[in-house]
Formats: sequence, C-alpha cells, structure tokens
Amino acid sequence: RRQVEELIITHLTRKGVDTKALEFEKSEQGGGNSIRQTVQVRQGVHREVAQKIVKAIKGAKLKPQAAIQGEEIRVSGKKRDDLQATMAMIKALDIDLPLQYENFRD
Repeated sequence: RRQVEELIITHLTRKGVDTKALEFEKSEQGGGNSIRQTVQVRQGVHREVAQKIVKAIKGAKLKPQAAIQGEEIRVSGKKRDDLQATMAMIKALDIDLPLQYENFRD
C-alpha cells in the first residue's frame, strides 16, 4: 500500500501537482495480483479551514478584512504591505492544503 502511494506521489510531483491536495482512501484488492487505490484531489478550502484562517487574520490584529466566499477566502485591504503581511502570516499557519493567491493588485 505504501509503495502505491509513493508511486502516485512521485508521478504527480513530476507533473507539478502539490501532494498536499491529495487525500488517499483505503486501498483494496484488485483482480489478480493488483491493488486498487482511490485518491481524492481536494479543491477549494473547506469551511472549517476557512474559518481557522479568518480567525487567525482577525486575531493577528491585521488591517485587511477577510471574508469566506464559497470555497475561497477573500482578503481585501488598502495597503499592499498589509496584504503581504497577511499572506506571510497565512503561509506560517500549519494548514494541510496548498494555498493559491489570486488577483493581487494595488
């Protein structure tokens, strides 16, 4: 089972997929000498994780405002430096998801 996971991780890493987004389910016996492994690719931020991030932003007394919009978190602020500080703080959190930052502008 572990070998199958390592094989999948190796191939997806070569393709540029972040392995934090993978969720391995229980492997099952396939036909003959094979094993079948189901892997879920997580997309978006789940509500619990989003609430944890928003709470951390508000708890850090940073100026930007954070709002949960579906599977995304929208962080808006007036100054670029405040937004960059918020991004650095979020990266420092122990979140088991790869995060993406979009539409960053002045």
